[in-house]
Amino acid sequence: MKTSAIHCCRHRQHSSVTSSSLLPWISPLIFTKPAEPKLDPPPEISVSETRKKSKYITHDVAINLIKREKDPQHALKIFNMISEQKGFNHNNATYASILQKLAQFKKFQAVERLLHQMSYETCKFHEGIFINLMKHYSKCSFHEKVLDTFFAIQTIVREKPSPKAISSCLNLLVDSNRIDLARQLLLHAKRSLIYKPNVCIFNILVKYHCKKGDLESAFEVVKEMRNSQYSYPNVITYSTLMDGLCRNGRLKEAFDLFEEMLSKDQIVPDPLTYNVLINGFCRRGKPDRARNVIEFMKNNGCCPNVFNYSALVDGLCKAGKPQEAKGVLAEMKNSGLKPDTVTYTSLINFFCRNGKIDEAIELLKEMKENECDADTVTFNVILGGLCREGRFDEALDMIEKLPHQGVYLNKGSYRIVLNSLTQNCELRKANKLLGLMLSRGFVPHYATSNELLVRLCKDGMADDAATALFDLVDMGFQPQLDSWELLIELICRDRKLLYVFELIDELVTPTNS
Repeated sequence: MKTSAIHCCRHRQHSSVTSSSLLPWISPLIFTKPAEPKLDPPPEISVSETRKKSKYITHDVAINLIKREKDPQHALKIFNMISEQKGFNHNNATYASILQKLAQFKKFQAVERLLHQMSYETCKFHEGIFINLMKHYSKCSFHEKVLDTFFAIQTIVREKPSPKAISSCLNLLVDSNRIDLARQLLLHAKRSLIYKPNVCIFNILVKYHCKKGDLESAFEVVKEMRNSQYSYPNVITYSTLMDGLCRNGRLKEAFDLFEEMLSKDQIVPDPLTYNVLINGFCRRGKPDRARNVIEFMKNNGCCPNVFNYSALVDGLCKAGKPQEAKGVLAEMKNSGLKPDTVTYTSLINFFCRNGKIDEAIELLKEMKENECDADTVTFNVILGGLCREGRFDEALDMIEKLPHQGVYLNKGSYRIVLNSLTQNCELRKANKLLGLMLSRGFVPHYATSNELLVRLCKDGMADDAATALFDLVDMGFQPQLDSWELLIELICRDRKLLYVFELIDELVTPTNS
């Protein structure tokens, strides 16, 4: 069939492009005996020219070359070629540079090979390399690798990890909510490492127990802190405990703890501590109490910041008090603070959900005038508000123009409008948006795609439905039985049999053929 041929042709093109774009990594384990002829250095950084000038590349020059290189594979190539110099051995600094470059570009397989190579090196390594790698792994949600990298410290550095390394690893795992891995680390530290826990580690343990919802254990840690000669509860300790109490609805205990911090330990709270209480009261629908916290701050010489005011604005909006929220916005401006995107978006969201889209758009204009950039969340809220009021042309106009104005829209932006158009039977507009969406690389939700196809069929729009189906299948979509049964039945009714054969061939041809 014609369509099958097209599929095969596409597949062969894709395969050739893929195979030509994949360059083999140079293993750091074999650079002393290259299996292939040595490749020329990348044109933008000529190592040979540097050799002609200096005859010998020092560690500082090597680090500079690696940092300047934009391509991580070229950087690794440079790293390997420099090591071929007679009498040259890489040190902690050059390894740190290449590992940073590879991790930055998520080339973690190459990172693993280099770590293996480091275990055979005789130079002295520092644990800072591993702390940096743990952060990169955590950003990419490779949490097991965070723990593995911590365990590699003792093998490669040949020293037990310091409290800083322990606290860094533990904090990354707790922040990622990987309590299971954090527990493994704690058991290992207790069993194998001899260290005196500092305030930082104690505070992370408090956060660990609060994340688990085990507040009693968190308070036990604080009790141990008081008995330790190496640490004592500080403002972070109290803020973490108060946040745990607030999230569990224990507002009175949180406020009592706040007063204990002031009176018993004479610790001065910071804006973050106050924000814990403000958020706690707002989450429980008590923005008036949150407002009192703001006033208490001002009366005690602590100036509220943007985050404090933003939390209060959000709480007032959720409590259905937009005028008071606008008053807080004006108060922020009068105090010299610039409302941020979160502050504006809270108000915009309230107006959009309460049928006041014009007021929301006015706030959007105000953001632009005040050089406050609206983000994707803000625009998605506006798009949802326009669709709820049936102002589809304005929503489509925004979808069309915003990317050309440097605004990033995500798949949710398109799906909000497409869902509304489909559910309101604005099928021609929905079909047009589908084409734009697919051309920009965004795929509709599976259920929405099927619903749109069924509605197009039931509305007698066979050609539109077939075109939409072909485009969706090209993006990997697999229609439900009722979708393509309806479409084939409709096309047969119009006696377009060749069209039917092509469509069936498209549907039954495996996507990998």
